[in-house]
Amino acid sequence: MQLKPLANTGILVPEICLGTMTFGEQNTQAEAFQQLEYALDQGLFFWDTAEMYPVPPKSETQGATETILGNWIAERGNRDQLFIASKIAGPSQGGSHIRDGQTRFTAAEISSAIDGSLKRLQSDYIDLYQLHWPQRPTNFFGKLGYGNTEAQQDTEITALEETLSALSDEIKKGRIRYIGLSNETSWGTLKFLHLAEKLGLEKFVSVQNPYSLLNRTYEIGMSEIAHYENVGLLAYSPLAFGYLTGKFRNGARPENARVTLFSRFSRYSNPESEWATEQYAQLAERHGLTLTQLSLAFIKQQFFVTSTIIGATNLDQLKENIQAFEIDLSAEVLQGIEDIHRQQPNPAP
Repeated sequence: MQLKPLANTGILVPEICLGTMTFGEQNTQAEAFQQLEYALDQGLFFWDTAEMYPVPPKSETQGATETILGNWIAERGNRDQLFIASKIAGPSQGGSHIRDGQTRFTAAEISSAIDGSLKRLQSDYIDLYQLHWPQRPTNFFGKLGYGNTEAQQDTEITALEETLSALSDEIKKGRIRYIGLSNETSWGTLKFLHLAEKLGLEKFVSVQNPYSLLNRTYEIGMSEIAHYENVGLLAYSPLAFGYLTGKFRNGARPENARVTLFSRFSRYSNPESEWATEQYAQLAERHGLTLTQLSLAFIKQQFFVTSTIIGATNLDQLKENIQAFEIDLSAEVLQGIEDIHRQQPNPAP
């Protein structure tokens, strides 16, 4: 398992991060424990969760994922061997069942969210604490245009200052070690970095955004920030809800697959995405690769990626995903990817 630096923290994390959002919904605790054991045996000690998980979010299961991780930690007694990331839910997207809808990024709500996560995780600290999505209205979760005529810049900047100050205080208390962003834009990332320097507060060390062969929008603006500001990407949805494994080719809908079970996951099912997926699948086949290998190896080879978040609903999927990182794509394959990307760029942002 290759290790990569997490910004300027001096911390090295695996190039693969285990995503856990199926734990407590599609995966039982026993199945989750099996994945956690295997991941750790492979040197994958970086795990990502959130107070909102599992997905799809609902009041009956909210927090179950962190609880499962906490039960595993309590049973094994090896918290110091792990690097655990979690996320605080923001307003408008998480649902009123999370902390009774009190989900602004204020000092009080950040403290409350950390209280809950630490209790469920049965831990005294969280290694990387992330804002699950921006508090302000902007284009995330697949929204293309900005188009927000109601935003008040002065108000938004004041909110960012309060959030950053509160997170910095939590680091001083030792309850979180580092902070990260998620579903964030270029403006938001740079503004937070500027405020950290201006106010002498903690700097965000990572951005967890979607990145895959079907969504390379991170390369527009954000990759340059990663280069000059040393804030790397934690790439989520690298297999586009499973579309980039090939299991949904030709309209197939395997039993128990996320897209089959939950109709809300339609982000990658438009005709443009299906066309591009088929082209990538054929490219992989011509070079003796699986579509999974092509998709994950491509992400691994990007300079701005700190770690790729992979999730699985069974152990065989997890093994296949981890093994894909042993592949290095040739210049010819990379050129083939670019040829397809030019014909159909970012069909599923």
